[in-house]
Amino acid sequence: MAIKNFLDIEKKSLVEAQVVIVPFGFEATTTYGHGANKGPKAIIEASGQVELFDEELWQETNKKVAITTSLGTKPAKNVAQAKKQLGSEIEKILQLKKLPITLGGEHSITSFIIEAYKKSGFGEFSILQFDAHADLRDGYLGKKYSHAAAMRRSLDFDGINLVQVGIRNISNDSDELVFWEKNQNCVKTFWAKDKQNWKIAEIVKALKKDVYISFDVDAFDCALMPSTGTPEPGGLFWDQTIDILRAVCAQKNIIGADFVELAPIKNFHAPDFLVAKLIYKTIGYIFNK
Repeated sequence: MAIKNFLDIEKKSLVEAQVVIVPFGFEATTTYGHGANKGPKAIIEASGQVELFDEELWQETNKKVAITTSLGTKPAKNVAQAKKQLGSEIEKILQLKKLPITLGGEHSITSFIIEAYKKSGFGEFSILQFDAHADLRDGYLGKKYSHAAAMRRSLDFDGINLVQVGIRNISNDSDELVFWEKNQNCVKTFWAKDKQNWKIAEIVKALKKDVYISFDVDAFDCALMPSTGTPEPGGLFWDQTIDILRAVCAQKNIIGADFVELAPIKNFHAPDFLVAKLIYKTIGYIFNK
């Protein structure tokens, strides 16, 4: 069955498009709630209900920015093969000088994407990670490319620094906390417990000129986002998230993004819609210059 275009708008060719939505529902290492493999379809379905006129930007972003959705590749269950599948697709999009936005799937896919950026010649850039979890374990339960190691694997590549927003879980049972403590030169964390005191200017300042956004939806408070494998209290809400994205997109060059870990709940559409609208808002901010 053909995949709908994001927002249920007319599909553009890759040549015409500026933004390419890449559905990739890979799920192989989740350890609590499951269903992230169904996330991309749920986001695309919900996106058809997003109002195209943005009252903040006073525009229909889809008329300003050409958006298309890739046909989608059924992810292999094997990590090495899935990494090759997604990496190849991202490299193709980057060669065409388009902006890829990937829909996961579990968070492990971020390092697959980062490797593709490096193979495509990208030099120094920052990863802006929205997340409840540090994801800095050196593998988890024997799996090097675990979702719990998403940022550790991404930092395996040179020239990258990591700015984390919303973190409220870090492990002292493995080397995760030790790694975080030893790598303050390339990891800056804005803990959720301190969110009342965050200064957006400090988040922006911690980022390099080029920024890749990785958004794990469990960054949101579980009251707003229960549809995820590891819902957590004490997280972000909509307005605070939007304020950060608006500022970062205005002041930095966004080179790509992923939105991961949505595990849709049957007949409960609000979280799916939230992620779809968040992506549309982010596209609007990126191109509002």
